[in-house]
Amino acid sequence: MSVQEEPLQRIYRVVMADDHAPTREDIRQTIECDSRFRVVAEAADAPAAVEAAIRERPDICLLDVQMPGSGIAAAWEISGRLPDTHIVMLTAHADEQFLFSALRAGASGYLLKDMDARRVPAALADVVEGAVAIPRWLLARVLDEFRDRTARRRAVVPRIDGAQLTSREWEVLGLLRDGSSTGEIAERLVLSQVTVRSHIASILRKLRVPDRKAAVRLFESQS
Repeated sequence: MSVQEEPLQRIYRVVMADDHAPTREDIRQTIECDSRFRVVAEAADAPAAVEAAIRERPDICLLDVQMPGSGIAAAWEISGRLPDTHIVMLTAHADEQFLFSALRAGASGYLLKDMDARRVPAALADVVEGAVAIPRWLLARVLDEFRDRTARRRAVVPRIDGAQLTSREWEVLGLLRDGSSTGEIAERLVLSQVTVRSHIASILRKLRVPDRKAAVRLFESQS
């Protein structure tokens, strides 16, 4: 009688990037304690992370948000080039603006470095199975932001001759309303000041207003 063979376990390949070598080692050991995962490459900055991802074509990229070159920028690049690769951000900052930037860049997970290390493999497994790994209290902020922006779209779009701002432009406009400067917006959204100015120019054109103050006044009058 033949013995039925058990199916081989899928091994998920991981590229991880963090500029702090001891942190990388700790995370690597944590991940590889779970037999489902194998770290195939490490990087210390965003350009090296992108290069490793393109070379290895991993199942998961685990990226530090604030490593040199910006983990958010690396996420944008990797998600654009490797749409089948899942991206998970790792950060010490529980700031919802970093979270929103990460999600827009294509991330499916946002893990805090002070979380119980034993939960990291489970979170990565959730991501590769199609779920989103975000701390519950941060997820509540995402839902609040979504509801808020949906309301803004309903209020504003029909009354400004059908102008349709992108999600990024809505975010820039919201920060302008809060009184943020170009430099402050760039820092908050992890963008260059040139890119922020480009978004602002597009907002003014779509809203058919002459300057930032006029755009903010229109936004506030119809929110």
